[in-house]
Amino acid sequence: MRSAAPAFPPVLSVNRHAARPLHRQIYDAFRSIIVARTLSSGQPIPSSRALAAELGISRIPVLNAYAQLLAEGYFEARVGSGTFVSRSLPAQPATSNEPPSSPQKLGSPSRRLARSSLALPAYRREPWVRHRGAFSVSQPALDVFPQKVWANLLARHGRHPRARSLEYGDPMGLGHLREVIAVYLRTARAVRCEPGQIMIVSGSQQALDISVRVLLNPGDSIWVEEPGYWLARDVLTAANCRIIPVPVDAEGLDVAAGIQRRRTARAALVAPSHQFPLGVTMSASRRLQLLHWARQAGSWIIEDDYDSEYRYESNPVASLQGLDDSSRVIYIGTFSKVLFPSLRIGYLVLPPDLVDHFLRMRHSMDVSPPHLSQAVLADFISEGHFARHIRKMRALYAERRCILVDSLQRECASLVRVIGNSAGMHLAITLPKSCHDGQISLSAAEQSLWLWPLSPSYIAKPPQQGFILGFGSTPAPEILPAVRHLHKLIS
Repeated sequence: MRSAAPAFPPVLSVNRHAARPLHRQIYDAFRSIIVARTLSSGQPIPSSRALAAELGISRIPVLNAYAQLLAEGYFEARVGSGTFVSRSLPAQPATSNEPPSSPQKLGSPSRRLARSSLALPAYRREPWVRHRGAFSVSQPALDVFPQKVWANLLARHGRHPRARSLEYGDPMGLGHLREVIAVYLRTARAVRCEPGQIMIVSGSQQALDISVRVLLNPGDSIWVEEPGYWLARDVLTAANCRIIPVPVDAEGLDVAAGIQRRRTARAALVAPSHQFPLGVTMSASRRLQLLHWARQAGSWIIEDDYDSEYRYESNPVASLQGLDDSSRVIYIGTFSKVLFPSLRIGYLVLPPDLVDHFLRMRHSMDVSPPHLSQAVLADFISEGHFARHIRKMRALYAERRCILVDSLQRECASLVRVIGNSAGMHLAITLPKSCHDGQISLSAAEQSLWLWPLSPSYIAKPPQQGFILGFGSTPAPEILPAVRHLHKLIS
């Protein structure tokens, strides 16, 4: 019988002072030289004793490295013969005159991507999105959030979890949470719903994504508010929808303009209670016009009700969904804005005949929402903590909003116009055409002032210049100095 070729120790080294364990260094070295074809298929490997002696280390890390390489299929053991580079690895001709191939770039035939992913804008986390303080948008007053109450509820559910809570859950969401949300929506938002119509999702962005997947085909037209929420436009772009910008004025979305631009649009995406970014509320006549159009055109309305809990000059406005008598409205809400952003819990209220279609789509995307955060939130609402928190925050935000409006009128009246200050946690200001909001925002960020530019919210060119000013996370004593700082930047 022919004996195997001698196993010469490969050229590798270890560093005893490195943070990486010795067995991992040996594993990585063998794996690299096998992938690079420095060791070929079927080549014998030194015994663990011989390699340990060659490297001057204990045999144990060598054994551990060999065991991992055997388990992953880089090595194979032959009884009575030793250890070898696995013969199942793809072979490479020893004599090849072809030069080593260079990595292919995106766009080459073998590395093509879907057109929808290429159509999306590059991901950029601008400085005014990353930080809290004056005038960061969508940031609540986290220092006032009842963290101790939340922590106690979290400990209650985490200390002794039930077996069912560790299994896959209902794709529609936790039953208890859907029940308390239904009660809240019927009472506070005049939404007509039962728990069976509510689906728990990971924030309003996923709610919109699921809605678009179920309701729209590639190429379908959809009305969007102009200006509007740019992340919503990204969802529609990824779905290859045709976006029809419809202007927003003091009464909200201009339904007549939408009909003129595309009467047969398949859907309309609106935020009637507190439009983003202008903050206006859709008038009753516009709401009825929009519902009439949807009924006549056989179209859908996606209602984004992201922070309607906070209204300062009147009681909260009833939902558009509550006026709908033809089941054309899909209602979206979220707790991320009113509690804390990382909670990532939102919900959909669906017409009964669409529930099964949304259920199938949701299940195909991520099976079901996580149990723990749902259970904690359900108790937070049902035990009255949520209602108390909303009442407290409404008073706090009302004070901060008044100080901000007064400061703007006193310091910047000749330079800016204030829009949409009657609700929510932000307002908008417009600037003279000579200003460039993006450049000012970058300069402000270098001085720890977080100004969200208004112009990216527009599709039409040239866009309106201005800023979206959040006041939720800005303590009252810091507002006037921040407004004076703003005045210096734009004057």
